[in-house]
Amino acid sequence: MQKTAKPAHDEEAPGSNPAPAETIAAQVTWNDTEMRTEYANVVNVVNTREEFSLLFGLNSTWAHVAEQGFEVKLSNRLILTAFAAKRLQILLTDRIADYERRFGVLNLGV
Repeated sequence: MQKTAKPAHDEEAPGSNPAPAETIAAQVTWNDTEMRTEYANVVNVVNTREEFSLLFGLNSTWAHVAEQGFEVKLSNRLILTAFAAKRLQILLTDRIADYERRFGVLNLGV
């Protein structure tokens, strides 16, 4: 299945001039023919100055054993530039706001 959408803003090198406002965004075709689907119920983020690493995993602890500790089996790492991480933040904020408008506020209990 292929999907077409306009991409978020391109990355800009530090000190470069942004593209003129009249620039038309290129159309992107999303090719998902080789995409894999994985499930994660845990995510963590670590970063350096140059990149953000998103670590995905599975916590299969069914009982409350926090005092004993528990293990999260990490399965995937996605490394993003700082620009891509910022675009992901914007996209997730927008999608979560839409979700909560439709289905109600997500209460994380924190």
